[in-house]
Amino acid sequence: METILFYLFAALTLVCALLVVANPFSRNPVTSAMFLVLTIISMAGLFVLLHAFFLAAVQVLVYAGAVMVLFLFVIMLLDLKEEERRRVKKFGLIGGLVSVGAIVMIFVKSILAAKPGAHLSAPMLEGETAALGKLLFTQYLLPFEVVSVLLLVAMVGVILLSKKDLK
Repeated sequence: METILFYLFAALTLVCALLVVANPFSRNPVTSAMFLVLTIISMAGLFVLLHAFFLAAVQVLVYAGAVMVLFLFVIMLLDLKEEERRRVKKFGLIGGLVSVGAIVMIFVKSILAAKPGAHLSAPMLEGETAALGKLLFTQYLLPFEVVSVLLLVAMVGVILLSKKDLK
């Protein structure tokens, strides 16, 4: 049963991720955002199959909840109409393919050089979050606070940008 669920969630993740970028049903960005929510939820299902329940909960609560509300807020704030189909420029297409190829090549080369899994420690209890919390608030306290200040600045920036002039 676990294998069937893995293939189901993996296929759902890939199909929904493809529909985020290349959606044949609608050119509306809200539709793409909804497919992104489905992608995030199916990835949370994969985390549950890996017994990473905390990551699955964070995936659904933070990304599918808060971040998607922010994305939808920005989409609605910009008042985007359905875009007209544009011609694909050859230079942009070739440049994009070369960029993606270079990134994939660097990614594969770094994975092969790193030998993933060579320095793994013994696994902790499944679903244990106490060690994660202790590590987050001791060793990684400064990056945690920097990210929180950055999010605060972004929120204030969105509020200032969305204010209408009352002149």
